[in-house]
Amino acid sequence: MDSLQLSTDHSAAGTAGTAVRGEERPSVCISVLDPALTIRQANQDFFHQFATPAEDSADVLAPLPSDSSSTAPDVFGRNFRELVHPSVRQPLMRQFERLLEGRRDRFATQVVALRPTGDVFNGSLTAAAVRGYGPDPTAVLVVMRSGQSTEDDAVVAPRRKLLSEIDARILEGIAAGLSTIPLASRLYLSQHGVEYHVTGLLRKLKAPNRAALVSRAYAMGVLTVGTWPPRVVDDFIK
Repeated sequence: MDSLQLSTDHSAAGTAGTAVRGEERPSVCISVLDPALTIRQANQDFFHQFATPAEDSADVLAPLPSDSSSTAPDVFGRNFRELVHPSVRQPLMRQFERLLEGRRDRFATQVVALRPTGDVFNGSLTAAAVRGYGPDPTAVLVVMRSGQSTEDDAVVAPRRKLLSEIDARILEGIAAGLSTIPLASRLYLSQHGVEYHVTGLLRKLKAPNRAALVSRAYAMGVLTVGTWPPRVVDDFIK
């Protein structure tokens, strides 16, 4: 790894993290990942969001301790994908893959991540490749900025088992554009049975109609982003 290049990035990142803590602004979470996307360094805001509460007081961009007697925040050594909400994990990992393959130097996107408490972190993510003397990236610098969200449009933590298996299949069918009769035939239900489950889905996701139900399911992270045909995230199925 090019120590000069990385130390420069660390210095800038640390300054940004310090400035944010000094002002009442949304969090700026900074982390450094190795090419396997393992978290190696991070700033205080990152620890505050993603480490367990007893372990979030590390120094800005502190490295993973080499001394086994030292206690590191529990996010050290974890793969970054574990922090990402399942609904957006697949497309985000594809962007990281392009970055590590050298097909791009950086990317920016929206992110939905999971805190250890099970609630979510909404915001923007920017990732940049850090290169040494060779052509391949030696690290990835990730900056996440929290966004403003309301309880009404917040995504749902995947530990909430919202849907039965049949509810999930019906939601996937509606998202794919199927009407009641094709759904009934596909799932071996009566039309009345399909309508009964649709009514339950509208109530659970607080949607007024089928179109809003699909939009709401994507907004809440219940349907996986970037896949076709539509698929409910497994974590939400009882």
